Amino acid sequence: MSCIAILSVNHQLAPVSVREKVAFAPNGLPAALTQLNKVKGIEACAILSTCNRSEIYAIIDSDNGKETLSNYLANVHNIDRVEINPYLVYFEEDDALQHICYVATGLDSLVLGEPQILGQLKDAYHAAKEVGTLNKLLEKLFQHAFSTAKKVRTDTEIGSSAVSVAYCAVKLSEKIFADLSEQTVMLIGAGEMIELCAQHLNQKSVKKMIVANRTVENAKKIANLYQAKSISLKQFSSVIHEADIIISSTAASVPIIGKGLIESALKLRKHKPIFMLDIAIPRDIEPEVAQLDDVFLYTIDDLQQVIDNNLNNRQKEKALAEEIVVIQNKKFKDWLKKLPNEQVIQTYRENAYKMKGVAVESALKQLKKGNDAATVIQQLADQLTNKLLHAPFNNIKQTDAQQLSQCQGCIPKNKKL
Repeated sequence: MSCIAILSVNHQLAPVSVREKVAFAPNGLPAALTQLNKVKGIEACAILSTCNRSEIYAIIDSDNGKETLSNYLANVHNIDRVEINPYLVYFEEDDALQHICYVATGLDSLVLGEPQILGQLKDAYHAAKEVGTLNKLLEKLFQHAFSTAKKVRTDTEIGSSAVSVAYCAVKLSEKIFADLSEQTVMLIGAGEMIELCAQHLNQKSVKKMIVANRTVENAKKIANLYQAKSISLKQFSSVIHEADIIISSTAASVPIIGKGLIESALKLRKHKPIFMLDIAIPRDIEPEVAQLDDVFLYTIDDLQQVIDNNLNNRQKEKALAEEIVVIQNKKFKDWLKKLPNEQVIQTYRENAYKMKGVAVESALKQLKKGNDAATVIQQLADQLTNKLLHAPFNNIKQTDAQQLSQCQGCIPKNKKL
């Protein structure tokens, strides 16, 4: 029987060094989905990959769902299962239903209640829809998660305080530099996270920002909003020494900033400190950069302390949000119970239309032969009635027989009715 299954590698168990190994590049997602959908037992699937989690959502017809999905994850990333086994979390049915709703509402995020994850989940849904790897049940599951998240946003204040990853990145910068307005900031990438960082930095009166991206046009879109400079990634190595703060979040599959580059930059800066924050998965900055003096290198995992200091308001709303998830999930489970009946009705309807087509075609042939119209119509009506009633009558007879058998089994042999 088909069931809802989710395999997750997320920030709660897996460090960034593990998460980056199982991350899916956006341009490789269609192929990954197609490959997964061909795996035996997989009826439908979607993949979510962010800086904090890589998750597979599937409708699976298998008694060994965890093995099936875990083997796929290891194979598609060409890594040993043993390496990721300690960090795998598997959910089925009710647990899977709760998990996807917790993800959508931000209850499972590094930053409690952060809104970006809902948009990322919607992107995962649309990617699967475009490739054609959704079915009715998985489609309904995602729509349910979206509507639940919307209700949580509407009915609680869990998203009221500004504690996004981008906000925390800027707060962490303030721990190194008391006055951000006097610092030069280089933002590498042009995604939503970088745009939010630019917004928060602008609110801190940062006057000089440089936005670097592979596609300069995309960098310009952000730079123009905040009177910043835009450059290509080919240019950033020649100006990186100007930056007091570097925040990087690209989709590159390998690090774009190495130890040698930062060593050269430090010499030009006469060893004036650089604050570097890598919020990309896989990482944009080689970990060895942290070995350099005068460099303060942080990854997304290092934001936890900043986040914890800014969660008081959201924690109060957490219990209310969890209650909403429980209520909404009951509605989904009620729908799920009716699903087999809907499928029976759909099959019966399809068969009925096939019967009608055959009967009408036969009647038209008889009319063309010149047979009596009244007789043909009567035969058509009788034929359709008998065929349409055949299946229901058989089901009724089988049910009666089963009930009689059960009843007789309850009567002691030495007693008579």
